Amino acid sequence: MNFFERQLEVRRASARLVWLFTLAVVVIVALVDFAVWAGFRLWERQAGSAVWILVVAGVLTVLVIGLTSWIRTLLLRRGGGGKVATSLGGVPVSPDTPDPNLRRLRNVVEEIAIASGMPVPQLYVLPNEPGINAFAAGWTPGDAAIAVTQGALDRLSRDELQGVIAHEFSHVVNGDMRLNIRLMGVLTGILGLALLGRILLPRGGGRRQAGSLGPLVLPALVAVIAGYVGVVIGRLIKAGVSRQREFLADASAVQFTRQTEGLAGALKKIAGLPTGSRLHTAKAEDVSHMLFGESRKFSSLFATHPPLVRRIQLLDPAFDPRELDQLSSRWAAAPPSGMDEDRALGLTTAAAPAPGPVRAPADAVVASIGNPAAGSFGHAGGLLRCIPEDVQARARRADSVVPVILGLLLSGHPQIRTGQHQLLTARLGRPLADAAWREGDALRGLDPAVRLPLTELAFPALRQRPQQELQAVAAVLHELVRIDGKVDVFEYCLSALLVRDLSEAAHHRPPWPVRRTSLRQAAPSVAALFAVVAAVGHRDPAAAAAAFRAGLARVLPGAPIPFQPPGQAWQALDAAWPVLDGLPGPDKALLVDGLTTVITNDGVLGVAESELLRTVCAMVHCPLPPLATVGLGQPLPPRGQQHPQQSSGVFGVR
Repeated sequence: MNFFERQLEVRRASARLVWLFTLAVVVIVALVDFAVWAGFRLWERQAGSAVWILVVAGVLTVLVIGLTSWIRTLLLRRGGGGKVATSLGGVPVSPDTPDPNLRRLRNVVEEIAIASGMPVPQLYVLPNEPGINAFAAGWTPGDAAIAVTQGALDRLSRDELQGVIAHEFSHVVNGDMRLNIRLMGVLTGILGLALLGRILLPRGGGRRQAGSLGPLVLPALVAVIAGYVGVVIGRLIKAGVSRQREFLADASAVQFTRQTEGLAGALKKIAGLPTGSRLHTAKAEDVSHMLFGESRKFSSLFATHPPLVRRIQLLDPAFDPRELDQLSSRWAAAPPSGMDEDRALGLTTAAAPAPGPVRAPADAVVASIGNPAAGSFGHAGGLLRCIPEDVQARARRADSVVPVILGLLLSGHPQIRTGQHQLLTARLGRPLADAAWREGDALRGLDPAVRLPLTELAFPALRQRPQQELQAVAAVLHELVRIDGKVDVFEYCLSALLVRDLSEAAHHRPPWPVRRTSLRQAAPSVAALFAVVAAVGHRDPAAAAAAFRAGLARVLPGAPIPFQPPGQAWQALDAAWPVLDGLPGPDKALLVDGLTTVITNDGVLGVAESELLRTVCAMVHCPLPPLATVGLGQPLPPRGQQHPQQSSGVFGVR
């Protein structure tokens, strides 16, 4: 199942959730009406009066459920994944933590995020949970958070931790997180009646108080009974929605990591250790459907996860369940230590070699969307190692991340750079402008291929800055890169991605209204995009025209659209995003296929082309892993000299 098929499956699951919620509400309303009919002996009243009472009871029930669900969903959406993590006792992972377990976790998460083409999520650890578990929460990838238990950090090896994190990333990539948040909101609404009933029931105070509240006792009891029937229905809904998605997430994790031993090993440790995957927090029930493993024992009817043995056997067909008894006995005498296992394998110091240049066929690029290829993790690790450690440290800290981002966009031309500094001073203040100037000097020699990964690395720290400051930074980005009337590919990619990611982190939607459309309706936008990309990647106009026609033939065969690169590329692209983002999944796959055909028509994938391809995919919400390019490892030329793989008169490279 590829990315677009998984997206379709998530939409189907969302539709099932709506129907199940509607069915649950109907059942609860019927139960309430029956209790009201029996409790108030409505058969003794006139028909019109009885019907009116039942209608009022039903409407009040729907209002309680609907309002509770809406308010809960709204609060979860506004708080992002971090709010869910902190509500369970999660503690943010400091970017400069000395704890080797936490550094290993951070490295694994960053590698998987960059390898999968997603923003790096916020990281949390549940320090008081000895069980092995994890979850991903958030409304969009821009506000996502991943939390792991202390037990997972202590007991899992690096490969096993990578398998668990890859499992959670599949929920981020495939859109399961939003479904999980909706499910939390829906179930809160169903439980709302039970909470209301418990509030209305008299508590203590003797007969006098109970007597004074007598008229409320019957409605309260009805609400409690209906609410706890809702609990049963809610658990059935969670089980029905969640189980199959866990199988898909396991399969996606294997596709992500290209190995089954890590994920299977983590599941074996859950099955063989006495703490298992249990959570002690009282709110475990709220998030049981989004966890890596079951938070507590449930009957098979209410279980939100498939049986552990079944999950292990799908990953390791030769697994014999009797092995768990041997593992349990061994671990009872000496509990496993993930760090010790890594040291025994030499993984604490091992480093994969940086990848070399490769070609990127169109079908391989489309297949890798939401599904990193075999070398993606090694490639991501190589990219991270190309970034100096002091630069990584500043990008991870909230107090220094903004100058790092702005420093990437400062020109090497003295006059232009002075104008940029004056603009930053006027808009953001002299101290920040000076810090950005210093970062510009420090980042001048950075490898061109790691600039966008550096911004992904910086995103968690960027989200910690005050919202007002982020709005000011987003507002100044366009002016900063257009100050001389010219914009190069990297400047456009960085500014466009930052504006989009900041909008989704703050408002949970892109900075444009998405318009549902088709490829035929979007033909002008498709042609403008292909013309820009063809001009970026081909110096020879004839070669650019040939690449344009080759890509267009894949997407819009027979369309009589001439090759006409727009005069202002960034304006054409800005106008195209709302249209292209509104394409259905299969059309987006075809768009990426055609775009890759344009780029690889000359058999070369340059740094600028790779940055632009990843930006286009990100803007239309198709996460693309980083691609090895011919520019990897080449030093960044001074601004004012053209990089050999970044030639474009369309963008006006300086």
